Amino acid sequence: MTNIRPGFQGGRNIAMKIPPYQYKPARDFYESVLGLPLLEEHESGCSFEFGPLHLHLDILPAIGQPELWLEVITDDTALAADYLADEGVVRRDEAEQLPEGFDGFWISNPAGIIHLVAGFGEA
Repeated sequence: MTNIRPGFQGGRNIAMKIPPYQYKPARDFYESVLGLPLLEEHESGCSFEFGPLHLHLDILPAIGQPELWLEVITDDTALAADYLADEGVVRRDEAEQLPEGFDGFWISNPAGIIHLVAGFGEA
């Protein structure tokens, strides 16, 4: 059992996973209606400046309704993994493939919201 709690804080990334048919209206809302600065556009979505955060709109064909995913950063991902396991937090590494060598993993909160737990160097 891990008695030491690693440091956690909210990350700067929010991901909105969107079915393909809802992507363009959502993108238009953030760009045209709200006028948020577009940071990046790619085949599977785009990113907007959202105050001090980055809002990523990701097209995800396998879902029927949008989902919001959050990022938590930590000073020690190995300690965080052990601590969260001891606290009964569910690992959700099947949620999305992370790049090889990425210092992080997926979890969900008790309400089922996906969170990326990432090392400070990944944020």
